[in-house]
Amino acid sequence: MPVKVFYTSVSGSNEIKKRQQKILDVLSSKKVEFEAIDISQDSNTKDEMRKMANDATALPPQICNGNEHCGNYEAFLEAIENEQLEAFLKLKKE
Repeated sequence: MPVKVFYTSVSGSNEIKKRQQKILDVLSSKKVEFEAIDISQDSNTKDEMRKMANDATALPPQICNGNEHCGNYEAFLEAIENEQLEAFLKLKKE
């Protein structure tokens, strides 16, 4: 299952934009295959993101692997700092 990054292309918050871009940049630089899903294009995707996060008020960016929630931006940063990105993303080693 591919890693999914839920983001929004429509945000008035520079902080959210920076966080989203950081996640996309890190995943790209680490050559992690991912699907970027824009929640601003369809309210059903926002609902899906919040359901996976088990949080009715979750904001993007949120990261999932398949249908399993990995975490938000803060958890992503913590995983990078602890060199646990693969475990955080629930990637299976081959």
